[in-house]
Amino acid sequence: MGFWTTSLALKLETGHGAIQWHVANKGELLAAANAKTLTRALATPAPGTPPRLAIHAVALGVFTAIEAHSWLGPQLFAVPWQPAMVQLWEQIGRPVEELGVAEDSLFTAVSTLVSYIVGVGSQNAANSRSPAAQGNRTDFLDAVAARWASLDPVEHSFVRRVAGQLRAHDDREEFLAGIDIIVSGLLAQR
Repeated sequence: MGFWTTSLALKLETGHGAIQWHVANKGELLAAANAKTLTRALATPAPGTPPRLAIHAVALGVFTAIEAHSWLGPQLFAVPWQPAMVQLWEQIGRPVEELGVAEDSLFTAVSTLVSYIVGVGSQNAANSRSPAAQGNRTDFLDAVAARWASLDPVEHSFVRRVAGQLRAHDDREEFLAGIDIIVSGLLAQR
């Protein structure tokens, strides 16, 4: 574990031995960090919370955690059986069940939502840390929107049409709108 234990030992002001007593390898260490980080993000919705709002709360908690800890998203996808991912599936699965999704569609419904939540959260975190995005977000989005608007009008008619929306969008609102599109599709299938 060399580098990892040295860095962690310095951060925690402890020794290698203390860390190695609790975790056998880097994988265990990452799983523990994932579980701790995600557990703080996944507050259990209050009893009686409508399913859509419960899904929103869990989704925003994960989105915010990944935004703060960009390593979290890729680590969740890397080991799908780890406790943090199981906890996320449970927290999304319960309100999806409450929506009345058919038993034979539950796995696909929850898988789609979890993939969207972790995937979009990870992409947002990566975008915000990219060299091009460093600095003023408004300037960055203006530059991307201007580039989209300047594309060939025949070959890229759609991208040109939505360039203005890119310039003015809010990541969290767009994220929740995507959740609502998925949930609306689930409700339409009932």
